[in-house]
Amino acid sequence: MNPQITINRTKVKTLMEHEKVLFRDKHPQSFELYQKAKRSLLSGVPMHWMVRWAGGFPVFVKEARGAVFTDVDGLEYLDFCLGDTGAMTGHSPGASTEAIKTQLDKGITTMLPTEDALWVGEELQRRFGLPYWQFALTATDANRFALRIARHITGRTKVLVFHGCYHGSVDEAYAWLVDGKPASRPGNIGPAVDPAITTKVVEWNDAPALEEALKDGSIACVLAEPVMTNVGVVHPEPGFHDALRELTRKYGTLLIIDETHTISAGPGGYTKAHNLQPDMLTIGKPIAGGIPAAAYGFSDEVAKQIEEKIRNEYADTGGIGGTLAGNALSLAAMRTTLSQVLTNEAYQRMIPLAERFEQGVQSVIEKYGLPWHVTRLGCRVEYLFRPNPAKNGSEALAGQDSELDPFMHLYMLNRGILMTPFHNMALISPATTKAHVDLHTKVFEKAVHGLLE
Repeated sequence: MNPQITINRTKVKTLMEHEKVLFRDKHPQSFELYQKAKRSLLSGVPMHWMVRWAGGFPVFVKEARGAVFTDVDGLEYLDFCLGDTGAMTGHSPGASTEAIKTQLDKGITTMLPTEDALWVGEELQRRFGLPYWQFALTATDANRFALRIARHITGRTKVLVFHGCYHGSVDEAYAWLVDGKPASRPGNIGPAVDPAITTKVVEWNDAPALEEALKDGSIACVLAEPVMTNVGVVHPEPGFHDALRELTRKYGTLLIIDETHTISAGPGGYTKAHNLQPDMLTIGKPIAGGIPAAAYGFSDEVAKQIEEKIRNEYADTGGIGGTLAGNALSLAAMRTTLSQVLTNEAYQRMIPLAERFEQGVQSVIEKYGLPWHVTRLGCRVEYLFRPNPAKNGSEALAGQDSELDPFMHLYMLNRGILMTPFHNMALISPATTKAHVDLHTKVFEKAVHGLLE
C-alpha cells in the first residue's frame, strides 16, 4: 500500500460521465419504463431510495434466479447485492420456492398458528440460544416491537444506539452524533419527535462512553448490530462485546442484538459464532428466502417479565404485532429456508468464497499500491476507499467517497455485476461460484487500471 497514491478526481468525473452514457445506451427499455413510471410512481420508482442507484435511473428486472438476474433489455447480471441481504439465499431457492407454492394452495394467512411456527421457534432457539420467539414481517418491525417491550418492562424511556448504526427505519435509531451530541440523523424525514429525546448515542468500540451514558439509569436497552455493517464492516475491538454485556447488566439495561445483516457470519449469526448472550435478538431479511418475514427472541428472564407485565386483554392493542405477522406463508418459507437453504453446509461453501473475494480485491489493492482496504464478515465483503478499517461510525462515515463509490458501482453494473448500492458491499449466496468471484476480481482490476492509467 502506498498512501502517496492519489486518484485524479477530474478523471473520475470524466470516466463517470462516460459510464452514464454507456449505461443509458445499454438500457433503452429500462429507461423507457422509468419514464413511464414517473406518471404513477413517486420519482418513477416503487421505493423512493431507488432514485439513488448510480446511472440516473434503475435497471428494471425481468427475472432472477440463483446468483444472477436478467433485466428487461435482456442483459444478465451477476448479483452480489442480493437484495441487500434479503436474497442472501440466492434468488428463488428451489426448496423455498416449492414450499411457498405448496403453502399458497393451503392458505396464506389465518391469524392462527401452524406447526411450521413451532418448528421455526425451536430452530431459532437452537441457532441463537434464546428460548422464546415471536414473528413479524420486517426486521424494522421486530426492532420496533423489541424496543417497546424493553421500555415497558424496565419502566425506562430511552434507547442507546451507536453512531452510524443501521436498524431499518426505526425512529429511535435515527439519532446520530452531530457535533458530538445526539441529534437527528441528516436526512431524517419527518421524525415524530426529536430523536435526541428518545435516544442516547455513543461511538462503537468506546466502552468508557458507553458506561457514562448508562450511568443515570434512564436507558431501557442498547440496540446494536454485533458488527456495524451499513457504513462498511466495522468490527468490535477485542473485549468490546464483553464490556457491552457487563455494563448493560451492571446498570440494569437490556441488550438487543440485531442480526439482520450479520447473519452472514454463520447459521447462528455473530451471536452463535462468538457466544454472545443478548437479552433479545432480532432478525429478518433472508430467513424466508425473500418472502417478508422476521423474528425476535427473548431470554427466559425477559419472557417472564413480558408475561407478568403485559395483560392478555391488551395483547391486540398494545402496539406490538400486526395482522399479517406470523402468517402461514412466511412461516412455511422460513421453515424450509432454515432447514434446507441457509444450512451449515451452505455456509461452509459461502464463507470460503467470500474469503476468495476478499483475497482477490486485496491482491489488486496491493498490486497497485492503493490506500484502500477490504473487510469481511462471514460471507459479506466490502471494500472502502480509505487506508485502514474504521474503528467506529465516525471514521467509517468520514471514509466514504461520494465520487469513487458511485463510479465503481456503475462501472461494475455496465459490465454485468451488481454490487450493493451506496457502498461497495458483496454477499455470497449458496448459488455463487468461484467463476463469479473471479469475474468480479477481473472487472475490479480493470476499473482500477482505468482510474490510474
